[in-house]
Amino acid sequence: MPIKTEMWRIDDGLEKVPYSTLDAEKKLESILEREISIIDSNLMIIGQQVITAFGKSIDLLAIDSEGQLVILELKRDKTPRDVVSQALDYASWVQGLTYEDVVKIYAKYDTTKDFESAFEESFGVPPPESLNEDHRLIIVAAELDNSSERIVNYLSSNYGVPINVVFFQHFKNGQNEFLSRSWLIDPIQVETQASKVVKSRGKEQWNGTDYYVSFGDDKRRNWNDARKYGFISAGGGKWYSNTLSLLPKGARVFVCVPKVGYVGVGIVKEESVRVNEFVVDFNGVLTPILQLPLNAPDMGKDSDNLDLSEYLVKVDWINTKPAEEAVWEKGMFANQNSACKLRNKFTVERLTEIFGLSQNNEQINVEFPLPIKAMHRGETYQAELLNLKGIIRYEAKEYQAPTTAAKIIVTDWKEVNGWDFWRYLNPSTGEWEKIGRLRR
Repeated sequence: MPIKTEMWRIDDGLEKVPYSTLDAEKKLESILEREISIIDSNLMIIGQQVITAFGKSIDLLAIDSEGQLVILELKRDKTPRDVVSQALDYASWVQGLTYEDVVKIYAKYDTTKDFESAFEESFGVPPPESLNEDHRLIIVAAELDNSSERIVNYLSSNYGVPINVVFFQHFKNGQNEFLSRSWLIDPIQVETQASKVVKSRGKEQWNGTDYYVSFGDDKRRNWNDARKYGFISAGGGKWYSNTLSLLPKGARVFVCVPKVGYVGVGIVKEESVRVNEFVVDFNGVLTPILQLPLNAPDMGKDSDNLDLSEYLVKVDWINTKPAEEAVWEKGMFANQNSACKLRNKFTVERLTEIFGLSQNNEQINVEFPLPIKAMHRGETYQAELLNLKGIIRYEAKEYQAPTTAAKIIVTDWKEVNGWDFWRYLNPSTGEWEKIGRLRR
């Protein structure tokens, strides 16, 4: 159904902020051309009003850090069905664009620098040797009719067409203007569905969950700190920190220390924030991380600078290793970006085996501390699972592994597996299940 947002001003009573479709339609293209990050921080504009071989013009053409082209078509005064069919028509032309074509399109758009320099300036890495192995379609609108939304959902869900609608609504209150943004379909769902139905040309499919994270262990960040306090981080410039915004809550991250190897896997619990806003549950008290003992002496450097500050993402670790035990094998994936989608099947399969993860990639969403219980000789024992590393709080004392906590209770067994002994209530099934399932 069509997306509708309403807004109220509450600082001086309750006043509804007027909504204007006309203003939004007139302003959107210039706003997006100036700041495409309001749609996706992982995009760079390469062309505006790009003329196709069919004599039509694409409103905006963009590229992401993986070299995937993105068509952005504004609804404006087009009929609802026209904007969908036009986007599909443009895609039929865009799919044939070569590296040389992309360079020429960018040269017409920006005469001050070449495509390769602009790409590296935006993403911090040179463009991949092969561009346009995939493409996406984004319809930009203030509103869309039910019929057109059904068509978009049908194309994405049934045929894996990488098409989506982003809704921007414009509000004005005196001299202040506001934009709200919402998606018709979760963008990750669109890409995952496209990978399942339409096999990419020469590119491994993405499972919609796994991400690669490059953790540069230096004076600004330390891997031992990250393991202890539950985070990943990047900073020292927008090149490094921007890609952390790609990591949604619930994503699974495989962390690699450059030139060392893979050192951990965990689940993202919160989106990235500046280091001076990041807090840690330390001994039951929420404490700013900069007030805690750190091995990284410069973690707080430039913390008041939006561009240069270190940015942190809260992670619940499933399994980690010290840097001296890092895992690296020939053929494993590595990348200069601080974060990117992990498509390399060999890497995922080997790390799944090495870190003791389940082959089933189903996400189980729980919040920590997680109430857990165990039954032994007719008695019920209550505790809390503090994170996916397996730290358990039982009778006000913390144990570093489920088995250690289980052995306090089970004194009459020779062996006990704590991951099987303790149970949690699965919110999806309503059943008490082994906490080992959470390790995926």
